[in-house]
Amino acid sequence: MSKNPKTRPLMPKKEYAKQLPKLRSELLQTQFALRNSGVSVVLIVSGVDGAGKGEVVHRLSEWLDPRGIDTQAFWQLSDEELERPAFWRFWRVLPARGRIAIFVGSWYTEPIVERAFGRISKARFETALDRIAQFERTLAQDGTLILKFALHLSKNDQKERLRDLEQNPNTHWRVFPSDWTHHKLYDSFTSAAQCSIQRTNTALAPWFTVEANDSRFRDLTVGRILLESLRKRLAKTPAAKSAETGTKARPAPIKSDQEPLLDKVDLSKTLSRHKYRKQAAKYQGELSRLVWQANEKRVSTVIVFEGWDAAGKGSCIRRITEAMDPRLYRLIPVAAPSDEERAHHYLWRFWRFLPRSGRFTIFDRSWYGRVLVERVEGFANQSEWQRAYGEIRDFEEQLVEHGTVIVKFWIHISKEEQLQRFKKREEIPYKQHKITDEDWRNRKQWTAYESAVNDMVAQTSTRNAPWTLVAGNDKKSARIQILKTVCEHLGKAL
Repeated sequence: MSKNPKTRPLMPKKEYAKQLPKLRSELLQTQFALRNSGVSVVLIVSGVDGAGKGEVVHRLSEWLDPRGIDTQAFWQLSDEELERPAFWRFWRVLPARGRIAIFVGSWYTEPIVERAFGRISKARFETALDRIAQFERTLAQDGTLILKFALHLSKNDQKERLRDLEQNPNTHWRVFPSDWTHHKLYDSFTSAAQCSIQRTNTALAPWFTVEANDSRFRDLTVGRILLESLRKRLAKTPAAKSAETGTKARPAPIKSDQEPLLDKVDLSKTLSRHKYRKQAAKYQGELSRLVWQANEKRVSTVIVFEGWDAAGKGSCIRRITEAMDPRLYRLIPVAAPSDEERAHHYLWRFWRFLPRSGRFTIFDRSWYGRVLVERVEGFANQSEWQRAYGEIRDFEEQLVEHGTVIVKFWIHISKEEQLQRFKKREEIPYKQHKITDEDWRNRKQWTAYESAVNDMVAQTSTRNAPWTLVAGNDKKSARIQILKTVCEHLGKAL
């Protein structure tokens, strides 16, 4: 990749017309092969103002089958986007496997603009770039092909291009006052862009600098790079194993050298009915007050419930929601992923449900399925669930940095208590729907799940997003511990 591409002679129209049909035909054939590959593609089209980013997008949309393309132009932040972590707006529009997304503007735009205008320090800029690199690595390791194009114009060429567009009655609307402002800061923008390229140019997410002075050369170059990259990627075994619906990987051997944290949970805790009623009224009243205070201060909250089958997650959740106005919370019960969800990174479906400012989202099971059921049952291979710990820590760190309160519960019960509850569910007609063959099958894997839970807590319990291990043998005691913990987290945040 050339740091400063040299100006080259303009490509003759005849030469362009000669090369184009073959390129278009090969691009279409390769795009059709992409559909069932388990690979998604993200194209970032960036560069200096006037370099023709929109024109490149139009060419690609013309050359490819538009039914397999999602074009996203990131402009001003909406209120809905401002109320979520910064990467929410990008996660929600990531392409499904087999599709191509073209991004005009991207996760690079804001950091580069802020740095060019001198509104953020070099250290803060580099921190933002490191987060971007981590984000791209997460997507690429899941099977996404990421190609980033930086369209280059010299300062003089940019000036001429903007003048030509402005003076032409058919194109003058394409030039904004901000384009001339950015032109005056050309050196600052170029420096920031070059820094971002150097810091985030990786084998998993490469940058390609393309000379944009000649639009025909520019478009053909982008098309050829896309074609070559697609061919190379499709020649490999798809990394996105999760696109193989209905199949399972061979379960990896589960070994843990972590301290068995679950053994430290005191399952003998009990609470009398009288004390339970008194404390439940107290903490539900406090929670109701804190929920409205959080809404007033626009503090969002995410509450995660994990635990053994029949541990009592549902009844604990009800004790929390009883203290909330229904307009302020959303309950997300998590089951096996749908076809649409399976066609994306496993975190995609959880990013979509993040709450707006002042609202609550309660997850009945969550992204931790990746390191629990997917690990134990072999739906994720060893490399996938092992790297998930870091991906989850990064995900939750972004929520905390945005100001979101995170409360995570693992409800622990003994194996003997679970057996009693299973039998009770089979005996009581209105509870029979709660017990399935899968519950009994999971019970046979108790030791494997116990090891996975210990690893999960040790790997993902952080200072800002700690796990609370709940003693769940006594339901009354468990409910009070959970209500009290939620109040403590909210009170501290507010």
